[in-house]
Amino acid sequence: MNGIVSVMVDKISEKLIYWRRHLHQYPELSFEEVETSDFIYSELSSFGGLELSRPTKTSVMARLIGKKPGKTIALRADTDALPIVEENDLSFSSKKHGVMHACGHDAHTAMLLGAAKVLVNMKEEIEGEVRFIFQHAEELFPGGASELVNAGVMENVDQIICAHVRSTLETGKVGVISGPVLASPDSFSISVIGSGGHAAKPHQNIDSVIIAAQVVTNLQQIVSRQIDPIEDVVLSVTQIHGGSADNVTPGVVKISGTVRSFNPQLRTEIPERMEKIIKGVTEAHGASYKFNYSEGYMPVINDPKVTQVVKDVIVDLYGSNALADIQRGMGGEDFSAYLTKAPGCFYYLGAGEIDSQKNFPHHHPQFKINEEVLPIGVNTHVNTVMKLLKN
Repeated sequence: MNGIVSVMVDKISEKLIYWRRHLHQYPELSFEEVETSDFIYSELSSFGGLELSRPTKTSVMARLIGKKPGKTIALRADTDALPIVEENDLSFSSKKHGVMHACGHDAHTAMLLGAAKVLVNMKEEIEGEVRFIFQHAEELFPGGASELVNAGVMENVDQIICAHVRSTLETGKVGVISGPVLASPDSFSISVIGSGGHAAKPHQNIDSVIIAAQVVTNLQQIVSRQIDPIEDVVLSVTQIHGGSADNVTPGVVKISGTVRSFNPQLRTEIPERMEKIIKGVTEAHGASYKFNYSEGYMPVINDPKVTQVVKDVIVDLYGSNALADIQRGMGGEDFSAYLTKAPGCFYYLGAGEIDSQKNFPHHHPQFKINEEVLPIGVNTHVNTVMKLLKN
C-alpha cells in the first residue's frame, strides 16, 4: 500500500506546488476566504467522486464514500492568512499587500487537496467514508472550527486528524505528541480607574499609572507563587495604555494580555485569583477597576490510540528517525473544537531547512517553508486514513 500511494503522490507533485503557490499569491484573512474557498471547491469538483458542500460561506467540505460501509475518518486543513506584509522576494509572493500566508495554511490546503485527489482514485478500496474539511478562520477567535462543528461537519465522524507545518523543524521530521499538545489561549483586559489631575500635584490625584504598575507586578505572582510549578501556565501582560501628556496624570490605564493553560480547574481558578489581586491593589489606593476575562479555544489534547496510528505510519513510511522529539507548546488552535466530537491527532510536519539560521518563525514576514514537505504530508494523510479505516 505504501509504495502504491507514494507513486500516486509523486504523480501529483507538480500540482501540489501549483496549489500551494496559487494560494500563497492570493491570501485572504479570516472570515473573508471567498476566493480561496471558491478555488478549493473548483479543484475538488474536477476530481470527481466527491460529494461537495459549503457548510459556511467561506468553507468547503468534501465526502468520499466508499463502496462498503465502515468508519468515517475526517481530515482538516485551515485556509486563512494573516494581516502581515510579506517581505519575501519570491515569484509567488503575496499579491495582496498586507495579507500573507505566514503560518503555512496554504500548504495545509494543498496537502489536503492532494490527499483528496489520491483517495478518490482509491475509492474501490475504501470501506467507510473519508471527510475532507477545509476550514476558514483558524487565526481569529472565535474561529471557524466551532462554526463548522455547529454546522454538522462532525456528525458520525469516528476519528479526525490534522497536520500543521512547522518552519523550525527540519523537513522530513514529524512531531507527534500523545496527550496535551496546545494550550487554551484565553485573554483578559483590565481598566485601572483613578482620578486625573495635574502631574505637579500628585497628592491631589489617584495615580492610575502607579497603581497599574503594581497590578502588573502582582499578577506575575499567580504563576510564580500560587500555582504548582509542575503545571504549564503562562500569564503575560502584553499591552498597557494610559496618558496623553507629560504633565497630566491619566484617569484610566488599560492593561491586557493572555493566559495559557492545560488544566481545566486552573482555567477556572486563574481569573478568580487575578480579580482578587486587582481588587486588592486598586482598593488599597482608593481606585476602582473593570476586569474582563474571555476564554479562547480549548486545549488540543491528542487521543493516544489515534496518535499511535500516526506514529506507526510515519515509522512505516520514513523510519523511526523521522519522529522528532518535540514538546507540547503554549500556543492555541481551534482544532480542539473537533476533538469534542471525536478522538483525533494534531501533528507537526517539519518544513524547515537543515540550517536553522534560514528558518523564520510562524507569523513572521519572512516565513517560508520547504515545499518538499507537501508530498510528505499527502503520503502521511492517505496512509493514516487507510490504516484508521481498517483498524
